[in-house]
Amino acid sequence: MLELKDICFSRDNKNILKNVNLTIDNNKLIVITGPNGSGKSTLAKIIMGIENPDSGQIIFDGKDITNLSITERAKKGIGFAFQQPVRFKGLTVKDLIEISAGNSIKVCDACDILADVGLCAQEYLNREVNAGLSGGELKRIEIAMLAAKKSKLTIFDEPEAGIDLWSFNNLISVFEKMHKDIKGSIVIISHQERILDIADEIVLIKNGKVEAQGNKEEMLSKILEKTKVCHKVNNREKCSKGGAEV
Repeated sequence: MLELKDICFSRDNKNILKNVNLTIDNNKLIVITGPNGSGKSTLAKIIMGIENPDSGQIIFDGKDITNLSITERAKKGIGFAFQQPVRFKGLTVKDLIEISAGNSIKVCDACDILADVGLCAQEYLNREVNAGLSGGELKRIEIAMLAAKKSKLTIFDEPEAGIDLWSFNNLISVFEKMHKDIKGSIVIISHQERILDIADEIVLIKNGKVEAQGNKEEMLSKILEKTKVCHKVNNREKCSKGGAEV
């Protein structure tokens, strides 16, 4: 279980996260969504230790990890996929999968993992992870690494960014398979409706705060209703809350 208690974070005198309280239970697929600039990616980075909160606590499996480094959090079972994956010159795709798994891995198993993310093992297994790979290829390799790692908690920061439609459609199946096979919690930062639709729970963040959290059915209806209201406002109709013309 992951617990965030009164997490605050600011940068350049701007409050980005404001007393965020959030609980993520074991074996759940959680999607964190919200408007651009609401603090979603910052929250993901704070969970991983890429950013440090100004105040508050992060509890993982009953232990305070607020002051632990990225490496220490990874050892405790937290994995993270960046919006822009990192390149590893001198290492092959197989090397990275084995590093993530924590041990040597059979070629057939590595092939299965790559096939799950839509990559041909024969073409990619011994390929160096360098500038010759596209952003979409790197994204899929990074997801394969996390599938091999089988973390207690895996965080994906907008995994749909920069990939083609076929890859995006394949991602949905990958996340569902990870959720079924790994039995760990998965947190996805996204505003894509198809990703929201595979969630056990959805967390809505707005203006640096958790505005709502609940099961998929309950939250999707709230989000769709808010979207309708926003469309009305943008069309210069009367705002349903205040009755004033915008």
